This record gives sequence, C-alpha cells and structure tokens, in this order.
Amino acid sequence: MSNPFLKQVFNKDKTFRPKRKFEPGTQRFELHKKAQASLNAGLDLKLAVQLPAGEELNDWVAVHVVDFFNRVNLIYGTISDGCTERSCPIMSGGPKYEYRWQDEHKFRRPTALSAPRYMDLLMDWIEVQINNEDVFPTNVGTPFPKNFLQVVKKILSRLFRVFVHVYIHHFDRIAQLGSEAHVNTCYKHFYYFVTEFGLIDTKELEPLKEMTARMCH
Repeated sequence: MSNPFLKQVFNKDKTFRPKRKFEPGTQRFELHKKAQASLNAGLDLKLAVQLPAGEELNDWVAVHVVDFFNRVNLIYGTISDGCTERSCPIMSGGPKYEYRWQDEHKFRRPTALSAPRYMDLLMDWIEVQINNEDVFPTNVGTPFPKNFLQVVKKILSRLFRVFVHVYIHHFDRIAQLGSEAHVNTCYKHFYYFVTEFGLIDTKELEPLKEMTARMCH
C-alpha cells in the first residue's frame, strides 16, 4: 500500500467509526451501487448527482448523506493528528468564521469548542442520526419522517464545516499527503449534490465561495 493517503487512512483508528451499511438486495443498496457506478465511470459529477428517473428523492438523499459522512470522516481522519487543542483551540474557518456547537443534550446553547472536540461531537451526532431507524429507515416501504430533509440539511451544513476547516487550516497537510485531487473530488461531489437539491443555505457556503467558484464552475 504505497499511497500515503491510504496508509494514513488505514492507520488512523480515529477514522474507523462503524459505517452505515446498505444491505445487499435492498433498494437502497441498488441505489448506492448506481451512484458509485456513475462515479466510477467518470461521469460528470454535476450529472452524477441528479435524481435517476423513477427513484424517490428521499432514498437518493439518504444514500448520499451516508456516503458523504463516511468520506468526510476519512478526510478529517487523515489530518486529525495535526488538528489539536493547541493548533485549533477554536472550531473555525479562518478569522471570519467561528462554528459553535449546540445539541439537545449537554450543549443547549451554542458553545465555542476546539476543532477536535467539535469534530468528535459532530461525527458522533451524525452517526446517531443515520443509525436511527426512525430518521433513516432501512426497510423498503417504511416511510421517511416528515422532517427528513430538515434533519439532512442540518447534517450536511455541519459536514460542510469540516471541509471549511480542513481546506482553510489543514490544506498543507492534505497536499503533503498527495491527496489534494481526492479531497477536491469529494468536495465537488458534495457541493454539486447539496446545490442540486437546495440542501444548504447559501450563507453556509460563503467561507469557500472563491475556491468553489474556481473549482466548480
């Protein structure tokens, strides 16, 4: 395994959270395969994210949210040794953007945290959402909750903040690992998907606006 990016990924026990699996034979598994196949075939990412004819939007979104969670988790895992309480005492995206953590349990009010602490809470929180059958049902025929897209918007907005932090504060590490192209592809895929379905407020996209304009238009 000569690729330093992959070495880094497989050596980081931090990145190994249980992946949400799609059971073979299920509709979601077939959709996942369809999405992967179009990426592997080198299909234009802007086209690859479009809803296939005859498919349900919620199913398509669910498959992508799980996939993005796994990918972003791996990307952060590769630079996490350089993202510490000391190097990143505040979860931010440059001097203009600070992200505060809020949840239904310990942090009822938006709270300033270090980037590694924020990332840990974020990944745990998303994992709970995507493994909750009431939010992400795995059985075909079980309806999605009425607020499904609202939950998804929150997940994707928070995942976007990981890209912001990684690009602005740790891009030298990404470049050093030779994984710039891989991370850029993941970002473009994510960006095209959320904009195709209006799943992120424009103001959330602001910190990477200039980079996105160069990369995605």
